Amino acid sequence: MPFDFGIKDIIDVVLVALVFYYVFKMMKESRSLNIFFGIMVFVLVWLFVSQVLKMRLLGSILNVAVSFGGFVLVLLFQDEIRKFLYTIGAHQRVRGWRRFFFSAEKNARQDRQAIDPIVKACLAMSRSKVGALIVIERSTPLDDIVGTGELIDANISERLIMNLFFKNSPLHDGAMVISKKRILATGCILPLSHDLDIPKELGLRHRAAMGMSQGSDAVVVIVSEETGGISVAINGEFQLRISAEKLESILLKELSL
Repeated sequence: MPFDFGIKDIIDVVLVALVFYYVFKMMKESRSLNIFFGIMVFVLVWLFVSQVLKMRLLGSILNVAVSFGGFVLVLLFQDEIRKFLYTIGAHQRVRGWRRFFFSAEKNARQDRQAIDPIVKACLAMSRSKVGALIVIERSTPLDDIVGTGELIDANISERLIMNLFFKNSPLHDGAMVISKKRILATGCILPLSHDLDIPKELGLRHRAAMGMSQGSDAVVVIVSEETGGISVAINGEFQLRISAEKLESILLKELSL
């Protein structure tokens, strides 16, 4: 009987290849590549033993291991799985539908009104070397982060942002969360990133910003207390030591507040 290989099989192979490529890329970025290769070797051994050599006893043992493998993978790669799901739900095209039904000019004006106080406050704090950590929520809910701080629920104001991050303020060490054009909470605790690629000269604020950007689609703005430099963390990547104009451009591009 000739081997039947049609267009549907080609699509199937291409989709599987894309899935494996994306998983490989994700594992490489999260420094879990050795675990990924270990899993692939185990799967190949399992297929060879159970399907080619037909070893019943060893095959049965490996079948049991594979049956529980899904739970093990969830435990090992829970951060990567969460990031993958966040990436799907937070895609630019998904957020873009919200702007389709409203005036682009009106949205741009409202976004700028919300962004301007953030940029001006960051510039002033940069000049005074006042440390700040501002998390701007997008499509990923940050209720768990908000719960670690003090609720504010106030209009975005340059003066309010500066007062909350003033060095003698009891809440200046935590992060501020901005959601839906309002300052929602301050003094919040962020998850620290354990990424070994973060430059050693960057402090805890940058490591917390990276951890927040890796676990959500939030835009995180950092003002260094040591150097006064302004940085942004988005999707697990830093843009370091940027100007106020560059910060404004990034926020206008990335945010739909």
